[in-house]
Amino acid sequence: MDLQQLDLFAKDIIRQAGQRIRDAFSYDLKVETKSDANDLVTNIDRETEVFFIEKIKEYDSSHKILGEEGMGEKVESLDGVVWIIDPIDGTMNFVKQHRHFMITIGIFVEGVGKLGYIYDVMREDLFCAMTGHGAWYNDTPLRKLKPVKLEEAVIGINATWVTPNKKVNHEKLIELVRTVRGTRSYGAAAMEIAFVVSGKLDAYLSMRLSPWDVAGGIIIAQEVGALASNLKGQPFNLLMQDTFMIANPSIHGQILAQYVELK
Repeated sequence: MDLQQLDLFAKDIIRQAGQRIRDAFSYDLKVETKSDANDLVTNIDRETEVFFIEKIKEYDSSHKILGEEGMGEKVESLDGVVWIIDPIDGTMNFVKQHRHFMITIGIFVEGVGKLGYIYDVMREDLFCAMTGHGAWYNDTPLRKLKPVKLEEAVIGINATWVTPNKKVNHEKLIELVRTVRGTRSYGAAAMEIAFVVSGKLDAYLSMRLSPWDVAGGIIIAQEVGALASNLKGQPFNLLMQDTFMIANPSIHGQILAQYVELK
């Protein structure tokens, strides 16, 4: 497996896909709902996923693709080479704001993350990493994260999780929100992960994410020293939905131990 060649190919098709998405704003979007009224999908999500599948299969037909929109084959294991793709992470932002959405891809070889990408389509900013070779923001290396105190941290969290819900003890999370310096919510998991790996956020947590939301970011996290896990402190399940947290290593364990109580 020539990872350098595969990396160049992945970057090329990501940028091509980004241009296709930007061009799509010149004609009408077709917006539908999936699991509920807030779970949106557009014709551009599906067309972009098909674009990736066609390009990847031309490159190597043995590569498997696990995509959010289910346009590829059914993937039940991470054997071989598996691309985990979200063609547009932050579809509501895409539809409503025309910004703050990402393409995110993780490439796994025999279950091991090798290449990770998060691409801010409208800003044309690429966060990427190759396992063992560091992480990058465009042409600039990303530095290892420096320790931070929880009281000085800025974290990403959706306001839903600090209201009564079926997933987590919200009172504990209210205490966390009162402890940290500040909170943010951007509406795209990959964007929040990109901010953690680049030091713009110090942690991000969610009660329910899918493999394509986090696969690329998990690989980048390893290269800057960020810790990514589910909210039990275990590796995220890359074949099904799971809870998720990525954080500066100096506060990851503290947040899990003191402020996260799953129901």
